[in-house]
Amino acid sequence: MMADNRVNFNAHGVWAIYRFEMARALRTVLQSLVTPVITTSLYFVVFGAAIGSRMTEVDGVSYGAFIVPGLVMLALFTQSIFNASFGIFFPKFTGTIYELLSAPISYLEIVLAYVGAAATKSIVLGVIIMLTASLFVPVTIQHPVSMVAFLLLTAVTFSLFGFIIGIWSKGFEQLQFIPMLVVTPLTFLGGAFYSIDMLPSFWRTVTLFNPVVYLIDGFRWSFYGTSDVGVVVSLVATLGFLLACLVVVAWTFATGFRLKD
Repeated sequence: MMADNRVNFNAHGVWAIYRFEMARALRTVLQSLVTPVITTSLYFVVFGAAIGSRMTEVDGVSYGAFIVPGLVMLALFTQSIFNASFGIFFPKFTGTIYELLSAPISYLEIVLAYVGAAATKSIVLGVIIMLTASLFVPVTIQHPVSMVAFLLLTAVTFSLFGFIIGIWSKGFEQLQFIPMLVVTPLTFLGGAFYSIDMLPSFWRTVTLFNPVVYLIDGFRWSFYGTSDVGVVVSLVATLGFLLACLVVVAWTFATGFRLKD
């Protein structure tokens, strides 16, 4: 039987799950931190050297600096989804999910612990990538408060999205399906390495249906003050995606979808 929601906040239970998830990341430092940093460095070598030598500026910003927000968002998307999805999927895979659901901890506290740990790891990685990028190009942040806000919102939103994927998945193949075949292509087509204003009008209109565009664009605005779609629109789109994920998570626990099986 699934545990009933409790009125009192179980801080000890949340901290126990959060600490366990963070400890798991420390046991896989090579995969969690070193690999994304090396990948980011290779992006700078390839894109900065090959494309940056031919396209020196975009919207008045050097091309190497222009792609920094996109690289951070790319890592944030993929790592947030991976950390949260694997965090909740592994208890399902081993069968320990039933012990978790029968423990004196509410659904909200379970989500808070897993999503909080995943978001924390992703934010740390995002900061490390920004520091790594500063070794290659000068990185300026014109609106630091907005940058932190978009970083937190994006990490939490995609950690929630990853949590949903982890519950939905029945196997490791499904666990990798959406991040690899949906999120990553949408990120590359969402203006991570170019301005969508550079596209022909038809393709620019098509690109505006890509939700990732608004996340990357708002984050880039906080760095350089340039925006393709408007920072307010980007913020509203991010909050809308966050609300949609919260609704799906609430429905999942209310119905027991893929949790009772």
